[in-house]
Amino acid sequence: MNEFEKDLHDTRNDFVDAANGFTFSFLFFAVLFIIGIVVQQIMK
Repeated sequence: MNEFEKDLHDTRNDFVDAANGFTFSFLFFAVLFIIGIVVQQIMK
């Protein structure tokens, strides 16, 4: 066990942080995609 594993400041589950990051990035790109579709339909 290394020195960083002995002194834990943050004991949160990593899965929660990973799920949040995935969700927010997915929603961000989904919103960009939807905006692109709307603009494309308007320009027709």
